[in-house]
Amino acid sequence: MVMLAVLLAVLAGFVFVSVAFIYNTLIQLRFRVKNAWAQIDVQLKRRHDLIPNLVEVAKGYMKFEKETLENVIKARTQAAQASGIKDKQEAENFLTQTLKSLFAVVERYPDLKANQNMLKLQEELTTTENKIAFSRQFYNDEATQYNTAIHTFPTNAIAPMFNFRDELLFELSDMAEKEPPKVNF
Repeated sequence: MVMLAVLLAVLAGFVFVSVAFIYNTLIQLRFRVKNAWAQIDVQLKRRHDLIPNLVEVAKGYMKFEKETLENVIKARTQAAQASGIKDKQEAENFLTQTLKSLFAVVERYPDLKANQNMLKLQEELTTTENKIAFSRQFYNDEATQYNTAIHTFPTNAIAPMFNFRDELLFELSDMAEKEPPKVNF
């Protein structure tokens, strides 16, 4: 009888330690996902801060392109106010498209294209876009690791008890961006 009690106590202790270990691992993974998201936010903030300067430099040259400039500012405002991964993803993809249209318009203004402030801002924005891409990749890696952990055994038996849910991945919404670029010689 004593042996059975000891055996049950050891088994209960093992189960408790296992659950605690799995729980702590999931908490660590969840915080890594939150940190990765925060890194995206840092880069998006930098991007949002650069855009007004870019628009101001362009305004003097692009008197007839008011709609393009207004669309960029509108997209920036929407992106800055978006909350949640899905909303932010959609808003940021829209902002990316409006920036592409702005840079296409800039090509039609040789003086603006050669302006040192414009060149510097474009370079900073390009660098920021690269950092955003790397941050999104890092976030997706962390979210995938977390999602995999909550769906594999034995964690999948414990995760629902503590309300661990899948994290959304950052994905491209514009199917044209998924196509390989066409190169013509």
